[in-house]
Amino acid sequence: MSTLWNRGEVIRHMDLSLQDANLEADQMMVAVQNYLKRTGREEWARQNQYTYSQVTKITNNFRIVLGKGGFGVVYHGVMKDQQQVAVKMVNRASIYDIKQFTAEVQDLLTIRHKNLVSLIGYCDEDEHLALIYEFMDQKITAVWLSCNVTGKFAKVLSWEIRMKISVGVAQGLEYLHSRLEKTIHRYVKPTNILLDRNFEPKLADYVLSRSSPTDPETYASNKIYLNPGKSGYLDPEYFSTNWLNYKSDIYSFGIVLLEMITNQPVINNKRESPLISEWVEVMLMKTCSLEMVDPELNNNFETSTVWKALEMALACAHNSSSERPSMSRVVMELNECLSLEMARTHGRAGEITQETQ
Repeated sequence: MSTLWNRGEVIRHMDLSLQDANLEADQMMVAVQNYLKRTGREEWARQNQYTYSQVTKITNNFRIVLGKGGFGVVYHGVMKDQQQVAVKMVNRASIYDIKQFTAEVQDLLTIRHKNLVSLIGYCDEDEHLALIYEFMDQKITAVWLSCNVTGKFAKVLSWEIRMKISVGVAQGLEYLHSRLEKTIHRYVKPTNILLDRNFEPKLADYVLSRSSPTDPETYASNKIYLNPGKSGYLDPEYFSTNWLNYKSDIYSFGIVLLEMITNQPVINNKRESPLISEWVEVMLMKTCSLEMVDPELNNNFETSTVWKALEMALACAHNSSSERPSMSRVVMELNECLSLEMARTHGRAGEITQETQ
């Protein structure tokens, strides 16, 4: 079975009319969602389930490793129609409840959003558990992820592009949080934000999260799979409650946004305040200026949009979850920032990124 977003496969599988076949991308998303409601999730999941033998063939016997993480190893793969995919072989020991996890995978196969990496298939056979995703170019993503490693971007992303990335990530989270089966991402961090060639972001690894129950005394599904260590992206309330909710995603997003604004590492023990959110607050109290903003931007931005973005980032990264805004509000505010910045730069020639001098 090819990916759901191969247009020919979608049209044939959904039996769309020729007129419907010319739908725009957003309309196609709606058509697909309606189709899934008609046919049922379980049937759709069966059509997108692969055997271990098929996974082995797709990955050419697991020849090319794309990455490794706490959940398992990711391999490059090629489907029958030559579409490139990323195949994550999941370590079963990292999954809290296999039966629940499989049910959630079947549900998440129905998700299609421009800011979420699409899950297009899975394998659950004996000890083998695999997730098949659309493929994203890691080289493009590395342009901005380098900050996480070296403390500096490989290239200077313009303020407009940073806002575009922020809005896209916020929209992806807003969609997950607003679903009927409300989904918490739980791992919002730069390594799970992939970029296409137009710098449109897509959130990855939301499939390895859990659907969101509301009562921690009744449900265990929001307990984190792995020891979180001292991650600067993790909601501080987790360390006292051992519980995550959608507000935890908002905290993590706020930290990522601060990272993009300042181009500074999330934790730096050489700073007066090691955690980026506390450091920014200290800087604001000391100078009441935009001194903490990435100097590589050379003040090439609409000042009011930077102040607004800082305000939203700090609100999201508030230590108290009850004080954090909803993702819907974040999307609205950051969209306004993006619109103002685009209006400022409209008609200006040049590259959207500039090489670091």
